[in-house]
Amino acid sequence: MEILLTEETITKQNNYSEDVHIVKKDGREFIIVGTAHISRQSADLVKEVITKEMPDTVCIELDEKRFKALSEKNRWENLDLKTIIREKQLSTLLMNLVLASYQKKLGEKLGVTPGTELLEAANTAKELNLPIELCDREVRITLRRSWKLMSLWQKIKFLTSGLAGLFEKQELTEEKLTELRSKDVLSEMMEELGKAMPVLKRVLIDERDTFLAEKMKRTEGKKIVAVVGAGHVKGIINHLENDINIDLAKIEEIPKSTPVVKIIGWGIPAIIIASIIYIGYSKGLTEAGDNALFWFLANGIPSAIGALIALAHPYTIIASFLAAPFTSLTPVIGAGYVAAFVQVYFQPPVVKEFESVMTDFNKPKKWWKNKLLKVFLVFILASLGSVLGTYIGFFEIVSNVIN
Repeated sequence: MEILLTEETITKQNNYSEDVHIVKKDGREFIIVGTAHISRQSADLVKEVITKEMPDTVCIELDEKRFKALSEKNRWENLDLKTIIREKQLSTLLMNLVLASYQKKLGEKLGVTPGTELLEAANTAKELNLPIELCDREVRITLRRSWKLMSLWQKIKFLTSGLAGLFEKQELTEEKLTELRSKDVLSEMMEELGKAMPVLKRVLIDERDTFLAEKMKRTEGKKIVAVVGAGHVKGIINHLENDINIDLAKIEEIPKSTPVVKIIGWGIPAIIIASIIYIGYSKGLTEAGDNALFWFLANGIPSAIGALIALAHPYTIIASFLAAPFTSLTPVIGAGYVAAFVQVYFQPPVVKEFESVMTDFNKPKKWWKNKLLKVFLVFILASLGSVLGTYIGFFEIVSNVIN
């Protein structure tokens, strides 16, 4: 829907830059500052607007966890990896690292820490004794919704393209740096991803536009200054201008697995077990035992090789070998999570590796040296090995039943 800015909407806009938009609705004034998350100029603009306007409340495009992460230098050290693995959140954390590392790499080129303008908004409001409202949806919900709604192929495509982009060495010209300083680069990246995977754009951009605008509407006060990424401005204005009412609970839900996924998840193990039982009944226990052994080795060996390639701890390699044949018979937990847990237990990352994770993330060789990144490497390679073994074992055993 095209956004029509009324005269009231653009009032005072020229007093600042084109990045500041004013929406007046029902006796309330929303001053929306569209920022680039890696721009020093945006941080200066944010401070200027808040200081001049002295709003009733300052809304910031952050949730509690992201705010804490930006505010605390030791955010990575506080990660409870064992809990994250037990809750099967490693894939979500990896997705977060892909996005955060991309932004950090650009921030280093531009000489500014990503999210500086959001912290500037919070610090300025605090100095002026103004209330702060963190208006973004919890980042874990956003990432988990994205991950759940993507197909397996889309997940592979996202991670491979994201990692490939991180490892590319791109020379940025002065003209390109100037352009980047004036844009919300992360939102632009999401727009590009959205062209290939619309589900990502819907969850990471469109839904958050709605969430941010709705939270702004529910914020107390007649004059609100909202500090958001430039990529969210149009969507927020559209929501405010058209007075769209949204049930936030609906876009905070984590999608459940579809019946088809559950059927496939439990169907393959059921077919394998039933096939081995049938082989035992029709061809004898020895033949059934041979097929069971084939299943064990077909799953265990590739998963162990994956852990070995990651240079995992010896016990992790053994755990991958022993766990894969059994985890492949249940969709509840994968071999990669078992391997990652054992790896963390025997080779826990040290503080300096947490501190350097964002820098090391962009360097392929560091994945084998940084113990935190090695956990992800173990998780990915052991999982891939187990998946490969599952398909090899499945087709071998089913073919023995048919023949």
